[in-house]
Amino acid sequence: MTESRIIRITGPVVEAEQMRGARMYEVVFVGRDELIGEIIGLHEDVATIQVYEETTGITPGEPVKRSKRPLSVELGPGLLGMIYDGIQRPLTEIAQISGDFIVRGVSAPALPRDTLYRFTPSVSSGDRLIGGAVIGSVPETKHILHRIFLPPDISGTVEGVAEEGDYTVEDTILRLKDDDGTFHEITMLQRWPVRVPRPIQEKLPVIRPLITGQRVIDSFFPIVQGGTASVPGPFGAGKTVVQHQLAKWCDADIIVYVGCGERGNEMADVLRQFPSLVDPKTKEPLMKRTVLIGNTSNMPVAAREASVYTGITIAEYYRDMGYTVALMADSTSRWAEAMREISGRLEEMPGEHGYPAYLGSRLADFYERAGRVKTLSGAEGSVSVIGAVSPPGGDFSEPVTQNTLRIVRVFWALDADLAHQRHFPAVNWLLSYSLYADLVAPWWEKHGGMEWWTMRSELLALLQKENELQEIVQLVGPDLLPEQDKFTLNVAAILRESFLVQSAFDPVDTFCPPEKQYRMMILIYQYFRGGRGAVEAGMTAGEVEKLPVTARLSRMGPMPHDEFDSFFSEVLEEMKAAFPGGEN
Repeated sequence: MTESRIIRITGPVVEAEQMRGARMYEVVFVGRDELIGEIIGLHEDVATIQVYEETTGITPGEPVKRSKRPLSVELGPGLLGMIYDGIQRPLTEIAQISGDFIVRGVSAPALPRDTLYRFTPSVSSGDRLIGGAVIGSVPETKHILHRIFLPPDISGTVEGVAEEGDYTVEDTILRLKDDDGTFHEITMLQRWPVRVPRPIQEKLPVIRPLITGQRVIDSFFPIVQGGTASVPGPFGAGKTVVQHQLAKWCDADIIVYVGCGERGNEMADVLRQFPSLVDPKTKEPLMKRTVLIGNTSNMPVAAREASVYTGITIAEYYRDMGYTVALMADSTSRWAEAMREISGRLEEMPGEHGYPAYLGSRLADFYERAGRVKTLSGAEGSVSVIGAVSPPGGDFSEPVTQNTLRIVRVFWALDADLAHQRHFPAVNWLLSYSLYADLVAPWWEKHGGMEWWTMRSELLALLQKENELQEIVQLVGPDLLPEQDKFTLNVAAILRESFLVQSAFDPVDTFCPPEKQYRMMILIYQYFRGGRGAVEAGMTAGEVEKLPVTARLSRMGPMPHDEFDSFFSEVLEEMKAAFPGGEN
C-alpha cells in the first residue's frame, strides 16, 4: 500500500494524499514528529487535516499515519482533579516530560494506567444488560462515587464479572457475550468521540435553580440545573471573575472549567486558586470535584476548537452517573475565532465579520448538549452550560453574541461603565434577562416565600424607573423632582449598592445563601413600601433617607450569615416604628 504523505501545509491546516478510505474527523499523526491532527475535509484521495500542534518545521513528503478512530476522550476513574489541554493531554504529566513548554509530538495517557481503584461490582454472571447499564462503582473521592457503565453500543449477557478488589483502568472487570455470540472484555477505561453527544433515554423539564450564591443572578436572572447561559462583556468587565465565582460556589456536584483561548495569566490564576479552595459543601479541596481544561491564547489554535467538545463530553459522562454538572466555557468568542482562522485556511466562503457560515449551527450543537435528562441507566442528571462571550469593543451586535442569544435562555450582559464604577458583578439589569424565572418561581416560593415573584418584579421595575428618572435628572437636576421620585432614586441606590453589588474577595459576601437573599429582598421591598406610604403622608425623601434604618440597610451583604436572622427581625421592627402610616 502506498504511504500517505503531506502535499501542502497552510499554518495548522495540512493536506495529505493517498488517504483513500479515511473518514471525516478521524485522528491522524502528521509528520515524523507524529503531530496529532484530525481530518476535516475529504476530496477523492486527498484529506484536509487540522493539526492540533505547531506545524513549523514539517515539510511536504513527510508521512501521515491513520488511527482509524475519531477524536475521542478517555473516560473513567481519575478524571477529577486533572488539568488537561484542549485534546485531553494531562498538563501536569507533560510538564514532567517536557518542562515548562509543551514539546511537539509529546503525549501522555489522559488517565493514569498504574493507579489502582477499588471496584465493587453491581451485576452478576447471567444478568442481561443493555447499553449504558451500571456494572459497578469506584469511590473516586470521599464524596463522589464513580459509576462504571457498559458502553452504550453493547448489550448482552454477563459471562463473568470481577470480584470486589483493586484494579487499574485497563484491567478486565466484566466479560459480556452479545446477541451475535461475540465476547467483549469490558474495562473501566472507555473512549467516546467528542463531537457525538452521549445517548440518553429522554430530556426532562428543568425545575430547580442552579444556586450560584450571586444575588443578581439567583434572585433576578436565575439559571436552572440543565440550563444555558451567556456572559457577554467587553474587556475588563469581569467575565472571567464571574465564571470563577460560578465555578467556585454553584451547587453543582461536578465542575468542568474550560479555559478556551484565554490569557495565560488568567488560566494561571485558576490553576493556583482552585487547588487551594475549600469546597463549602464537603470541606474538601474544590479540585476533588473539578476538571480543568486549559487552552491559552498562545497555544495552537486548532486545539482551542476541540477544547469545548472535550469539556462537554466529560460533563456528559458525569451527568450519566446522575450528577448535576456545571460547565464553564471561557470564552466561546475565542473558540469562534479559531473556527474563523481554520475556515480561512480552508478557503471557505466567509460569513459576517469573516466567521464561517456555520458559526450558528456549531454554537447550537454545543449549547444543545446541555439539559436535564433521564440516562440510559435510569438515573436523572443534568449539564448546565455557561459560556462567556468577548465581543470586540463590547459590541453586542457582533455575530458570536447574536448567534448565542438565539440559543441560550439566560443573558447576563456585563457593562464596562458599571465595572469602572466598581460595581461588581457588573451585570446590567436593563439588558439582562432570564427565561427561566417563571420555572424557578415555585422553588423560590417553597424555599423562600410566596412573595418572591412579586418582589422580584417590583424591584426590577424600580430599577427601570430609576433609569428613566436619571434621564430627567440630567436635564433639570434632582431638586425639581417630586418627593416620590426622589424617594424612588434613594431606594434604587440602596438596592444597587446593598443588594446587587457583591464582592468576590469578601470572605462573607463572596457567597450569599438563598435564604439570606430572600430576606434581603424583603427588607428592601418593605422599606420601599413603607417609605412610599410615609412620603405620601407628608414626609420628605430627605427625611426618610436620614432615618437610622436607612443606614442599616446599606451594608447588609458583608454581614455574617449567622447574625443575619437577628438583624432581619430588628430591622423589620425598626421599619414598623419608622413608618407607622406606611404600607408595611
